[in-house]
Amino acid sequence: MQNTAIETCGLTRRFGAQLAVDDVNLLVPEAGVYGFLGPNGAGKTTTIRMLLGLIRPDAGEVRLFDSPLAANRQALMRRVGALVEMPSLYPHLTGRENLEVTRRLLGAPRELIDRALDIVQLTGDAHRRVREYSLGMRQRLGLALALLNKPALLILDEPTNGLDPAGIHEMRDLIRRLPVEFGITVFLSSHLLSEVEQIASHIGIIHQGRLLFQGTLADLQAERHEHLTIGVTQSDQAARCLTAAGWTVERREDGLLTVTAATREAAAQINSLLVGQRLEVFHIALEQASLEDIFLTLTNGKNVASLTKRKAA
Repeated sequence: MQNTAIETCGLTRRFGAQLAVDDVNLLVPEAGVYGFLGPNGAGKTTTIRMLLGLIRPDAGEVRLFDSPLAANRQALMRRVGALVEMPSLYPHLTGRENLEVTRRLLGAPRELIDRALDIVQLTGDAHRRVREYSLGMRQRLGLALALLNKPALLILDEPTNGLDPAGIHEMRDLIRRLPVEFGITVFLSSHLLSEVEQIASHIGIIHQGRLLFQGTLADLQAERHEHLTIGVTQSDQAARCLTAAGWTVERREDGLLTVTAATREAAAQINSLLVGQRLEVFHIALEQASLEDIFLTLTNGKNVASLTKRKAA
């Protein structure tokens, strides 16, 4: 069985009457990228703060590398790097000088500065003052700060927020390299499935404090069930006709009908049925729900029971 970098059991946190994190059980395997997804306010940052020991859970336990965080926080944090929200940088200092300040606080060897700069590809700009850096360069420098202690686990909270497309591309490529080239486990929070699905091997989806899905990207892709979309001029009559024939039909906002069917034979049968009823069919297509559709279905609270919680492999 694969070793885990993060494991939580019943993790719960309240702020007054608000239940911010509700009985969350994470299982994050080592040496991969785990995408922690959810809308803004879903409980992602609160969960991350508990993983880092910055706030205590009201119930439940956090284990890092199979060791309880509550009893071993100081030792475990030496193996963890984190970038939560915007990095705290000294704009009047150079990139290298910013790293030197943190290196002294950590008591880390001086050569780790060059290693961190090389990983985030800032070696050529290390002599420039941070006030001259673009937002993407500042974010990469913040990542270099998190990598100074050669962490085995890197926790990132919305690392692409505010970046332009070029900055997002640079950050995405960098995150993708970390497990492959350096064996670092990356735990990455985001509200954008389209970003995370390009780099994550495992995904957890949280909404209103509850973990709705957890598994590999392949597990989530397996939920992309095919269906037929049908355009017909008399949609109400067509829906009644198809329902009477035993098909499951839903009406879409754009006027099309969605029918639970996944074969060409079914499409032909439905078309013949509608035409036989003198209904005018102007569109029929076999479609597959996108991952974005699944994510929105989950976080809109529709058909949540259709996706079972899965433990990461």
